[in-house]
Formats: sequence, structure tokens, C-alpha cells
Amino acid sequence: MSTLPVRHFLDIADHDAATLTAILTEARRRKAARVGLHKGVPDADKPLEGHVLAMIFDKQSTRTRISFDVGMRQLGGTTIMLTGGEMQLAREETIADTSRVISRYVDAVMIRLLDHEMVLDLAANATIPVINGLTKLSHPCQVMADLMTFEELKGPIAGRVVAWSGDANNTCTSWVHAAVKMGFSLRVAAPVELSARPALREWVKANKGDVVFTDNAETAVAEAECVISDAWVSMGDEDSTKRHNLLKPYQVNAKLMARADKDAIFMHCLPAHRGEEVTDGIIDGPQSAVWEEAENRLHVQKAILAWCLGKI
Repeated sequence: MSTLPVRHFLDIADHDAATLTAILTEARRRKAARVGLHKGVPDADKPLEGHVLAMIFDKQSTRTRISFDVGMRQLGGTTIMLTGGEMQLAREETIADTSRVISRYVDAVMIRLLDHEMVLDLAANATIPVINGLTKLSHPCQVMADLMTFEELKGPIAGRVVAWSGDANNTCTSWVHAAVKMGFSLRVAAPVELSARPALREWVKANKGDVVFTDNAETAVAEAECVISDAWVSMGDEDSTKRHNLLKPYQVNAKLMARADKDAIFMHCLPAHRGEEVTDGIIDGPQSAVWEEAENRLHVQKAILAWCLGKI
């Protein structure tokens, strides 16, 4: 058994800029090497041949499930897909016991579970890498794809200005982590009732991050080079009517985008609720980068898998 430390990917905040940059570099390399991706051209190397990834889902998934499954296969490995209802977790086996058992069967776990503490518990008791596919608290793999997309279209993100408009949710949290780690300015516009958690604000302050929290979307977006939004009602959210009323002023539309830099891009992790957090004119318009962003989930997650398993 290896004595090397297990490489988990649970939050962007856990890693230094050098590690994050290495993962992004590997993602770009693999994307560039995979000429004719949609024509079935295989990866030249298979660093994870013989490896098995367990994918555990508590809720529905499109991009996370497909991108991790396809990515693992392209790297030469195989996957097994599980849901909480299919496992003994549904019969109250502890997450710690589940983790110890799974570690004996597979080489890595990707888990998408709203309860962040359960994911941390899984990792704490695992002897194999655990990857956070999404929790209620954070969404690190998504934001790694977002960083890749920004740098593809706009160049290095260090020193740039990015704006978030909407609920300060899990994806927003990972953007905050990224801003501090990668050295760019982030402006987060959210209604007071849905603003960033005090603990996150304290983390930014302790790490001297350039993150501004405001309730004014127009102020946040002014001259930004990237504007981001997300669904107003996500899995686990309650009182959708109240949330919609609070978030109406944060819709990304032509008027709000006009406040940003003239060459600003728009990003959204999808699925989008058109006519709510974003208008058709923006998500389908020339400033939209959402489809590149969605594709880059595949490339980044291949790089994360390779990093977790010691191949980069």
C-alpha cells in the first residue's frame, strides 16, 4: 500500500495557485491534443488504464455525470455509477464505514451530495482520492472549468475583474475561493438575504483576497471582464416565490451587460432558467461562453482525475 498522501479535490480553497495552475495546464494540453473530439479521436495516452472511478449521486445530474464518465473512459479507466438510494447509506450505514469499504474496491470516488460535511467525512475515512462533484456549500470542479474558459477567451485571469450577480450560492463560493487563490478581483452582488456566509467573508479577509460583497448588481458588474449568474432556485432551496422576488434585480440582461466591459463574456454553469436569472439574448448572444464552459468540464475533470491519481 502506498505511503504517499491521498490527493483529494474537495475545494479550491484547499490548494495553492501552483497546483491549480498545473491542473488547468493539463486540461488545456489534453483538450488541444484531442483534435476532432466529437469525431471519436481517442486520447494518445491512457494514464488511468485499469483504474475504476465510483460516481455517487444523491440528486439528478447531466454535466457532472456525463463529463466524469466520459472523461474517465477517455483516460483509459472505467466507472461505476451509484445513487444513495441504491447503497446501504439508505439504510443508515455511516458514511465513514461506506468510505472504508469503497476504498477497498475502487481507485477514486467522485461524489455529488448536498451535505458538505458528509463529503468531508467520506474523504477523512478514505484511503483513495475523493472528488467533490457538488455540495450545497461549493462546486469546485465547475469553477475550475470556468477558470479554463476565461483564460482560453481572455488570457490569464490574475489581476482581472470578474462579477457575480445573484444568490451567493455554492458556485459563487468556489469563485470566491478561486479569486483568492488565483489573484483576481471578484465582485459579488447578492441580496442581503442571500448574501455570502460570514465564515466565507472571514476567510477572504484572513487571506487578504480582493473580493467585494455588495447588494448592487450594477456596481458589481461595472467594467467587469466576465459576468456570471446561476439559477435562482437550486436543489435543496425552499420558498421559490420569495427567492424570485429577491433576485429579480440581479437578472443578467442587455442593460446589465452594458455596464460591463464591452468585450466581457457571460458564464453560467447550467441548467439555465431562461427569462429568470438570464435572458435569451444574453445566453444565446455573442458574449455567451456557456457552451465552451460546459465542454471544459470534461477536460478539467480529466486533469483533476489525473492529478488525484498522481499522473501529473
